[in-house]
Amino acid sequence: MEPSNAAIAGGRAPAVASIFTPLARQVREASLLTRRPGFYLGLLGVLTGATIALVVGSFMLGHSWFQLLLAAALGVLLTQFAFVSHEASHHQVFEPGKANDRLGRLLANGVVGISHSWWVTKHNKHHANPNQLGRDPDIEFDTISFTTEDAAKKSGFMGALTRRQGWLFFPLLLLEGLNLHIVSLRTLIASPRSRARTWELVTIAARLSLYLGLVFWLLPPGIAAAFVGVQLAVFGVYMGASFAPNHKGMAIIPAGVKLDFLSKQVLTSRNVSGGWFMTQFMGGLNHQVEHHLFPNMARPQLAKARVLVREHCIANDLPYTEVGLFRSYGIVIRYLNEVGLSARDPFDCPTHRQLGGY
Repeated sequence: MEPSNAAIAGGRAPAVASIFTPLARQVREASLLTRRPGFYLGLLGVLTGATIALVVGSFMLGHSWFQLLLAAALGVLLTQFAFVSHEASHHQVFEPGKANDRLGRLLANGVVGISHSWWVTKHNKHHANPNQLGRDPDIEFDTISFTTEDAAKKSGFMGALTRRQGWLFFPLLLLEGLNLHIVSLRTLIASPRSRARTWELVTIAARLSLYLGLVFWLLPPGIAAAFVGVQLAVFGVYMGASFAPNHKGMAIIPAGVKLDFLSKQVLTSRNVSGGWFMTQFMGGLNHQVEHHLFPNMARPQLAKARVLVREHCIANDLPYTEVGLFRSYGIVIRYLNEVGLSARDPFDCPTHRQLGGY
């Protein structure tokens, strides 16, 4: 069930912002906020072992175009490392906050190659105000438009792309891996000087030099360039395909509208069904509702929390949205196409219709 924006347009704020309190109490009493470091250490062990095996396999394979299969596998592994970095940044892994921060920085900067400080700053703003105009950086004006107002600003080539942006969304993700590296590095370089910034730049530069140096030393230039391209493409598609189903096509909160915490997080978030496999495949992002309500909850606890959260939402007349993975992709594509096409008519857009002419 997809929620409309009808309640949001009126500034839905259930009286009692405390409607979240009973749910939080239930979750605590069920010990669902207990960290699970053993799970994450085991997962990191598996990912590290797989990465070492991939490097050894690449040496054994030699100058072969079959190296591109290993490049695709590396893109998958780096995405899985990024998931753990994301969880560490939310303090889901260890009880002490500093241990999480150190792990997050190590994985983001040294393994994935993306600025940890940039990601945390941007992602925290998103969590505080998901899908709210002017406050959520994930729906700001960019290549993809999430509102008719932004879509209407596009002209020429970008206008043509916007009108087809739903169909082009997943092909565009082939470039998202490269975009994430460039944007995070550009933001980091432009940030004020500090010791933390210097160490981040040094770590990312060392990781990039080691990675590119090894690939171009081991492989001929053509295969090496293709290897890097395939790895970045798979990384971008996998990251985008994991994050996109969570909020795209869900309710958009107008600027200035205030909602209670529970409503704000639930109305804008979508779960993806699929059980244990989907939880591992998406790094826990399939339990987006629970993740937004309890961002420091460890991945293995999310499925148990889902039962409590769903029951609480039903009891409080809040739509709890959960669909299959491919249906979620269909919703995202349809919504983006509607926004792009409706830019020609500001009175025929998803947001405007959901708000009832708000």
